[in-house]
Amino acid sequence: MIPPSTRTAIDDAIDGSLRRIRGRANELGGGFSDLGDAVTRATSGGKRLRPALVAASFSAFGGSEDDTDAVYAVAAAFELLHTAFVVHDDVIDHDTVRRGIPNVGGEFRDRARRRGADEQGSVVLGDAAAILAGDLLLHEASRLIALADVPAPVRAGLFGLLDDAIYVSAAGELADVENAVTPDYAEAEAIFDATFNKTAVYSFSAPLCAGALLAGATPDAIAALDAEGGRLGLAFQLVDDMIGAFGSAAQAGRDEGGDLRESKRTPLIALARESTTWSRVNDALAVAHTGPIAVREAQRALEESGARASLRSLIDDTLGSVRSAVEDPSFPTCARPLILGLADRIEERIP
Repeated sequence: MIPPSTRTAIDDAIDGSLRRIRGRANELGGGFSDLGDAVTRATSGGKRLRPALVAASFSAFGGSEDDTDAVYAVAAAFELLHTAFVVHDDVIDHDTVRRGIPNVGGEFRDRARRRGADEQGSVVLGDAAAILAGDLLLHEASRLIALADVPAPVRAGLFGLLDDAIYVSAAGELADVENAVTPDYAEAEAIFDATFNKTAVYSFSAPLCAGALLAGATPDAIAALDAEGGRLGLAFQLVDDMIGAFGSAAQAGRDEGGDLRESKRTPLIALARESTTWSRVNDALAVAHTGPIAVREAQRALEESGARASLRSLIDDTLGSVRSAVEDPSFPTCARPLILGLADRIEERIP
């Protein structure tokens, strides 16, 4: 999607922000210094999709090389925003491990235990550290945009994109949690809305629009990119939901069938509820947490309900809409290869 030199420049911008966070944390000392190190570890690795989208969109719209420093800063901001959401999401989900190692909360739970805290105390410290780490990352993302060397109208536009990304994602996350804890299943429309809001704007629409804005794209071009970026984001999340139920451990980055073990109320489950075999699916999901055999039974029940095929059809239809839209004469020609390439990559992830 982007040349290696651009990836290196983005990584350097991210590393610069992390050095600043560690430096400020070291000045204040104590556990806060360790928090700066934990933030760095939380931000390391990953595909860095969102900053790549900023840079790729900027390039597609013919952005000037004179503006690349600003592009890298804004790209870094979207990666830090993503990490902030991930860190906060782990708190919401009570997760203490990510990518097979302790996350920020897990690290500080261990720290509390080493210092003699009981289990409740370790949870309190771990959650506090993770919340504060996410706050630092959100602040740094805003700071990068605030200090980017761009004209005032462009900066205002970037903050508008950041504003939407944060508010829409927060709304989606809250709805997702509410759907999960209430005894009655939410309507399918509500589950799909939460799915869209959690990911589509901050992961696709906003980064794509930010890159186009930095390149001087017209408002109409940015609006078109926003619409198709949203559809790409929805398709991406729907594929993630399918991976969470049917993907391999390598694809999911955790045990196979993780979403089924955790009884997550995803669009896949919403579709299963509309089938004539829902009672069987529901019974299978109720025991999926007990082990691999129960997970496989839940997978079979979902397959036979038609929910997996329905979800695949929905993904195909969403990506088909994207592909049709970019062929419309009103869509910016320069951005067609980028959007079509993203649609292909999302499709390739389907398990």
